[in-house]
Parts: sequence; C-alpha cells; structure tokens
Amino acid sequence: MSEKEKNRWLTKNRLLSAKLIVVLLVAVVLFSFASVRNEKRLLISSVVKFENPEHPLISEETVNKLLIQNKGSVKNIRKLALDLNKLETELDSNPYVRNANLYVSVNGEVGVSVLQKKPLARVQTNKTFYIDEEGDLMPVSPNFSVRVPLVTGNVDKKNLKEVYTVVKNINQDSFFKKEIEGVIVKNNTFTLLTREFDFVIDLGSSENIKMKLKNFKAFYEKALKDRTLKKYKRVNLQIATQVICTKK
Repeated sequence: MSEKEKNRWLTKNRLLSAKLIVVLLVAVVLFSFASVRNEKRLLISSVVKFENPEHPLISEETVNKLLIQNKGSVKNIRKLALDLNKLETELDSNPYVRNANLYVSVNGEVGVSVLQKKPLARVQTNKTFYIDEEGDLMPVSPNFSVRVPLVTGNVDKKNLKEVYTVVKNINQDSFFKKEIEGVIVKNNTFTLLTREFDFVIDLGSSENIKMKLKNFKAFYEKALKDRTLKKYKRVNLQIATQVICTKK
C-alpha cells in the first residue's frame, strides 16, 4: 500500500469513527431525554393481584392507600416519586402479607402482586389471634373472617408449638380439614370437635399424631360400613396403636 493510499484509508476510518461517535452521542441524549420524560410521567392506574385470594385478610383498598401515599389518587404521583423498594418493604411488614412484588409498566400502570399469609387456626382464649402456616402468630383481620378450626382452652407460649403441630396436620389432610371445626386444649392434651359426627375425638398429646389420625380414618371407614357411627359419644386416640370408643 502506497503512502497516499494509506493516508486515504486512515482518513476514511477517522471519518467513520467520528460518525459513530456522533450517532452514539445522539442516542445517549435521546435516551436520557426519554428517560427523564418517562420518569416525570404521572401514573395512570394500579392493578392489585392476590396470589391466594381464597384467604382475603388484607383488602385491595388497603394496598391502594399505601400506593397513593396520601396524594388522593395514584394518578397524582409521578413515576420518579414512586419508591418501589420502600413500598415492597412496607407491604412485607404488614402482618397479613407473606411477600409483595411491585412493578411499573412502560405506560405508567402500577402492578402489585401480594401473597397473603395462610391462617391454619383461630385461637380464642384471653387473646384472639391466628396461627399461620409457618407457626407464627398473626392478628385477626378487621376486614375478613377466615373459616378455620377454633382453638380454645389452655393455649400459651409453652404449648404453642404442639398446638401448631396439631392444626398443621389437620390442615394437611383433606378429610380432617373438612371435618374438624374446633380444638380444645387442656393440660397439653387435645380434643377435636367435628362438624357432622355426634362424638368428640380425644387425641391426647401431639405425639404420633400422624399415626393417630390414620387410625381414626381406619375406624371411620369400618364404622361407616357397619353403620355404627351414631352409637358413640367419644373416640379415644390417646394410645397411638389403639382406637377406644365409648358408646352413648
């Protein structure tokens, strides 16, 4: 390559590089302008989705009130002013929320996905509260009442773990989840109240609960077949290997 051709090639490449730099600068400016303009946009609406709506403990109105931040309407808020991380943290701190996720779409729509905690039982002693699916306490909702077994009797911090074991096993079994409407706690023993049977179930302690519940279902199937269910007033499961029935 001659010196003249080499200089021509270098000049051509410099021009091409300069054009690319100009294009990139224009793109950056346009992008920045669009971003600023987008952030100054007012939000248009909010959409709240509950992942488990079968247990409505927190209302859509409550979520929306948190979003508008005392500004009357979500439409009065600019996208830049909406702190999604802060709002998610505040929603997650709500006693009825297990997890919350927020996003803002390109057109300014705020989306909120809420996973609520799941109550397994309602405890009513000197205080009233729910036990959730992880064994934690949660307050009774002022908005909604969830149909779960009612636990009464001697419930305190010392036996709360055993209470949770009992109500969790009841909830995990479709038969008992449908049939058990109440649990009475006395001296760390449990009595189960049923919806459709005339007898009560003396469960005893929470020890070997899976075996006890399995034994009861075997008894139930046999008594149903023999048409003897109405003859009993108590079914005792306190001994894990036996089912002892008391007739009326």
